[in-house]
Amino acid sequence: MKRIYHIILGTVLFFCCATTLSAKHIIGGEITYVCNGGGVYTFTMKIYRDCSSDGADFDNPAFIGIYRGSSFLGKLDVNIDGGVNNIPPVIKPCLILPDGICVQEAIYTFQATLPTVNQSYHIVYQRCCRNNTITNIVDPGDSGATYTVELTPAAQGVCNNSPTYNSFPPIVICAGESIDFDHGATDPDGDQLVYEFCSPLLGGGNNGLQDPFVAATCIGIRPDPPCGPPFDDVEFLVPAYTALQPMGGSPLITIDPNTGFISGVPTNLGQYVVGVCVSEFRNGQLLGQVRRDFQFNVANCQPTVVAEIQYDELIGDQEYVINSCGTNTVEFVNESFQEAFITNFFWEFEINGATETFTEWSPTITFPGLGTYEGILALNPGEDCGDTARIFVNVFPDINADFSFTYDTCVAGPVDFTDLSTTGSGTMTNWDWDFGDGNFSTDQNPSHLFQSPGLQEVTLTVTDINNCQESLTQTVNWFPVPPVLIIEPTTFLGCEPLPIFFNNLSSPIDSTYDIVWDFGDGNTSGDVSPTHIYEEEGIYTIGLQVTSPIGCYIDTIFPNWITVRPSPIADFIYTPSNPSNFNPTVNFIDQSVDAILWEWTFDDFDFSLDQNPTYTFPDTGFHDIRLVVTHPSGCQDTAIQRIDVEPQIRYFLPNAFTPNSDALNDDFLGKGYFDGLSNFRMTIWNRWGELVFESRDPNIGWNGQKNNSGKQSPSGVYVCLVTFIGPRGTTTELKGFATLIR
Repeated sequence: MKRIYHIILGTVLFFCCATTLSAKHIIGGEITYVCNGGGVYTFTMKIYRDCSSDGADFDNPAFIGIYRGSSFLGKLDVNIDGGVNNIPPVIKPCLILPDGICVQEAIYTFQATLPTVNQSYHIVYQRCCRNNTITNIVDPGDSGATYTVELTPAAQGVCNNSPTYNSFPPIVICAGESIDFDHGATDPDGDQLVYEFCSPLLGGGNNGLQDPFVAATCIGIRPDPPCGPPFDDVEFLVPAYTALQPMGGSPLITIDPNTGFISGVPTNLGQYVVGVCVSEFRNGQLLGQVRRDFQFNVANCQPTVVAEIQYDELIGDQEYVINSCGTNTVEFVNESFQEAFITNFFWEFEINGATETFTEWSPTITFPGLGTYEGILALNPGEDCGDTARIFVNVFPDINADFSFTYDTCVAGPVDFTDLSTTGSGTMTNWDWDFGDGNFSTDQNPSHLFQSPGLQEVTLTVTDINNCQESLTQTVNWFPVPPVLIIEPTTFLGCEPLPIFFNNLSSPIDSTYDIVWDFGDGNTSGDVSPTHIYEEEGIYTIGLQVTSPIGCYIDTIFPNWITVRPSPIADFIYTPSNPSNFNPTVNFIDQSVDAILWEWTFDDFDFSLDQNPTYTFPDTGFHDIRLVVTHPSGCQDTAIQRIDVEPQIRYFLPNAFTPNSDALNDDFLGKGYFDGLSNFRMTIWNRWGELVFESRDPNIGWNGQKNNSGKQSPSGVYVCLVTFIGPRGTTTELKGFATLIR
């Protein structure tokens, strides 16, 4: 239900101010009126905002100011009728809008009783701000808007009704597409209407510090009350933009003064504030004017209907070339999109002076002979969502790729290629050889030496003067044997056991070849480059045989190539077998075979050249003992053993003590070697099970008193329990008796 507000001349109404909001981003609005008779008028205000912006919602209530001339009469606080409406964008179905296009509309309706006077009444609403991305005005983010309608004395005298616009302008205009928008209005009184572009009005500003509980200024975000006439025009970015040329460009966007029809094709992307005024005349007398301003968004819209075909060459925008070499029949592939919006299409070609039409989606057309034929592919001809592609078909003579090759099958030499290609055009321009091994040539008759054996796939692509191409691939069975066998062993001389890697440097050769190695010691291998271990001394002759997959053969002998010298065997034993910190001296006894020199290394502490040395270890722990022995041939062998010099604890308990202060045996105390001992605990108990002494220090004993400070214990036998952890983490527990003698 509409909410109606009244203002009576001479009565000034103010309502409590609402909190100020930053209502970005307003994109348009207008005010119209209906005369109800008796000086009562119903006003309708429509305000539009960008609903995808980050600003506040519509004012609710909106502050409406009423002026007679420049005199302020009063203010109305008007709420929105119903809810806020989304206005969907309307464009051609074959265009796709950018994301985020959204506009909302709020409608305010109110009444005022305005007696007939000889001055104009002005109904005013002001609000900041517009989109700061607007293209055609100065400082748009801080420029507000004034929406007003003037009730002239002439209009009052005849109880006039203002014209109302029939529809809201399109939310978005696609660049390069015609606007073609009817901005016409309807006048209920049948008055003559004249349309023109006019300037939108400023009103309100970006004064965010405005106190909402103090009367607003005209530069406030939400002037309260709105300021009266005269009003300032927005400041256009001249000379590119003016009120009469709000979108600039060439040719200009125009409005028909008699119909309000806006036409033109915008090419510049951006957001444009546009004002349209419709003036109302009756019998040649101006009754009034209704002003609307709004925002045109010019954006790149993606076309969905595009004429496109599979082609050989693109020579211009949608100008396609298809070359047919050796055949008059051409299969066209239609790749146009989107089919859902294509309702009518056809192909046309000029053949023998006549136009022939084809209606298949992807037709197959046979042309009469050699030559060039022009045609088109037309989609939705005569419609807004149509498109056309120009096509040039060249029918050229045939071209055939062919070649031969010669080579010695068993000799690793180059392959000679001979071009045998032909073309009906008479002139060949290019020869492109791909030898399949990463190498190429543009010679007509090249020679090529392959680096690796195998089935070589060689491709020749030939091109003639018409740019016709054809390719041919042939297989070359290139499996020669190397002209000489080249072997590189890691060594020729060494000590047994002697591992040798035989690096086969012969070329060409790979794993498809039959390879037989003879290492001279009764062992063989079929690997290309094997590793072999010689276990015994001696002089060995190496043999190698190579057979290619097509039977080519080569062999060789390397006489007395490898010499393996004898080696000693290093070994030793030692005593004692369990050395410790109490017995750290160890005797080492050589057990080596065929040794004449001995070199001992005792961890990092010392060394010896004796055959059977003796060594005292300076510390406990694990020690690596290395013995290197030398054979009379100079070959050596090494033996390594790890010896554990164990850290040990010695702890002994006495069986009696005499606490009589004679400095002899006054305390019950353990004796021994305690280095490395931890978690020590000694407890002593009487025969009634009472704990009379406890110590965590192996150097503190019991003096015969309870806990060494209380009552003296009587003579007798006491139980003693001792526990501790040794250097290697082993727990030891000792039990004994302590005899107290007084």
